[in-house]
Amino acid sequence: MALLLSLLCILCLVGPVLGQDMQYEEFMAQIQACPKECRCPSNFPRAVYCDNKGLKSIPNIPPYTWYLYLQNNLIEVLSADALRNATSLRWLNLNRNKITSEGMEAGVLNAMPQLAHLYMDDNLLSSVPSPLPATLEHLRLSRNRISKIPAGVFVGLDKLNLLDLQGNKLMDDAVTEVSLKGLSNLVQINLAKNQLSSMPLGLPPTTTQLFLDGNNIEKIPAGYFKGLPKVAFLRLNHNKLGSGGVPKNVFNVSSILDLQLSHNQLTEVPLIPSGLEHLHLDHNNIKSVSGSNICPVAVETVDETVNDSVPRLRYLRLDGNEIKPPIPSDVILCFRLLRSIVI
Repeated sequence: MALLLSLLCILCLVGPVLGQDMQYEEFMAQIQACPKECRCPSNFPRAVYCDNKGLKSIPNIPPYTWYLYLQNNLIEVLSADALRNATSLRWLNLNRNKITSEGMEAGVLNAMPQLAHLYMDDNLLSSVPSPLPATLEHLRLSRNRISKIPAGVFVGLDKLNLLDLQGNKLMDDAVTEVSLKGLSNLVQINLAKNQLSSMPLGLPPTTTQLFLDGNNIEKIPAGYFKGLPKVAFLRLNHNKLGSGGVPKNVFNVSSILDLQLSHNQLTEVPLIPSGLEHLHLDHNNIKSVSGSNICPVAVETVDETVNDSVPRLRYLRLDGNEIKPPIPSDVILCFRLLRSIVI
């Protein structure tokens, strides 16, 4: 009876696995090859959990692994030998280790022809790893020591849609059209908390989310966003932007929905595009706000009805400036959809 119950338990675990496109032989090989330092759940056999184990090196990974978790260890070298069987990997998490660029063995990432998600936040990299597999969709390299993006490193990465490089040591000469070439389908790029003093050049026209908080940017070139027709979320908090460095119509882009310019040196509210829904201007040096100056249409032409011509602004944050309430009536008349003003 005990043997029968054991067999039934195994069948209950293996049954769903076999229904998920994994053969019984593969299942058994995967479970039996699980490293002693790791955990390989029988109900999720394509995942191998080696996180939070104090590992200094990567154990040999079973051959049918799709998801590999190695975060929160002391790994210094990304070894091709340990990952020689991991050619089916889709997801690799190496966050919070001690991997240096010198510790990236040659071709180790490119040997994973199905890798879609690579997370290497909080390591000791000085350069974006190269070469990278063409299948990558998400690449997270935040809080390393990256000061270099090798020319052509992203060429062929047509599927990459998220690139996170925040908290590194990138300067203007590292973020160029040459270094970003190949990012033909990028949606989000995070360059916050680097050492940029200018708006980055060479961003792909597919960019929808651009995060540049915590740099040293002082001005935005006129017409800068003409090359970014899809940008919807733009964050420039904690920079050195003054009103003299922000051309009057620079944000007049129909795609922008959320604009954040908090903690800068602005003395005036920039012209607000009609489609903008959220605007953060807190902690600047703005002394006054006037509907006649910031309304994207003539205030007197805004009628009582809500139609496509009415500015879409719903949230406006102005606290931390020198503005004294109340808000002028022409601001309210212009932005009829406003639901919240923080002052």
